[in-house]
Amino acid sequence: MTKAPALTVRKITREAHLAAIADRPSVSFLQTPAWAQVKRDWKAESIGWFDGDTIVGCALVLYRQAPKVRRYLAYVPEGPAIDWESAAKDGDLSRWLEPLIAHVKEYGAFGLRMGPGVVARIWQNTTLKAALADGTVKRLRDVPADETTEIGDAVARQLRDAGWRPPPDGDGFAAGQPRYVFQLPLDTDAEDDVLRGFNQLWRRNIKKADKSGVVVSYGDVDDLPAFHELYTETAGRDGFTPRPLSYFRGMWEAMRTESPDRLRLYLAHHEGDLVAATTMVRVGTHAWYSYGASSTAKRDVRGSNAVQWRMIRDALADGCDVYDLRGITDTLDEADPHAGLIRFKLGTGGRAVEYVGEWDLPISKLLYSAFDLYMKRRS
Repeated sequence: MTKAPALTVRKITREAHLAAIADRPSVSFLQTPAWAQVKRDWKAESIGWFDGDTIVGCALVLYRQAPKVRRYLAYVPEGPAIDWESAAKDGDLSRWLEPLIAHVKEYGAFGLRMGPGVVARIWQNTTLKAALADGTVKRLRDVPADETTEIGDAVARQLRDAGWRPPPDGDGFAAGQPRYVFQLPLDTDAEDDVLRGFNQLWRRNIKKADKSGVVVSYGDVDDLPAFHELYTETAGRDGFTPRPLSYFRGMWEAMRTESPDRLRLYLAHHEGDLVAATTMVRVGTHAWYSYGASSTAKRDVRGSNAVQWRMIRDALADGCDVYDLRGITDTLDEADPHAGLIRFKLGTGGRAVEYVGEWDLPISKLLYSAFDLYMKRRS
């Protein structure tokens, strides 16, 4: 068999990066040039894989400097955008990764983390419902999946053989993207077909919001303070640390400048009161629910269900093939408060998806270990 020609990796312009993204059905929004502007506390660069003079893959690489030395952790969140399937099937993932490693090493990286957008396992809605009803299974990972992908197995095996390793669950550099997500496939053009897939409670709540007079509309930059106020209220109620308003202003400016449809703000009002608000991100045929907020008052008008239904309908109208409700934990324990989040998302009729997760490659083991310890102490 003839060996495939070597690939090279080099820095590319923002325009070349956007063009490479446009050639694909979709990539993660964390792999767009705009995300570099959102993550202002990291250095960033756009890179491309070249087969001769042709770009065949791209990535946004973020660099976090280690304390007191000019060395960096290189991070490719939910990327890179390369042909994982062909590389895995050919058994030649090193052809893609070795030039990436060489490039970030030249930049001064002591370690590299990436999160391949490769699906490993899928659990369908009925399987999840049965597991929750069973009560004896406490973790999603222990539930037999409806589908285990060959590409996921191949990518994980080749990465492990090449010295990459997954970071410990909930640990390591105090950062990372979710391994488990909840997705609603949009494999129909009809809103009624999607609605029929919802459970009875969701359909009833959507109808109740409509009868109660909940109105969902688009917001603009001037509505961000109202969104943030509600988001901060939600953070206090649910026990998480809210991001500052400046973060959302920066996100709005960067992503809307890149593409007017990249980010949308949705506002659900009832009799003039803001009862729920969300943001949705879209790249190509993939739409993500990214941030959500709801008021403690007037929860009975079901603004959260109304605003989700509007985003799903918009994603369908935009030609998206998946509506992504983002991260879930793998808990199925009813005593764990995160189980309520899974139940809420389960009502859409969607499915749980496990990606191969994030993988680390220590380039300098000493600096890698020292930086990991530093980040753990900060968290």
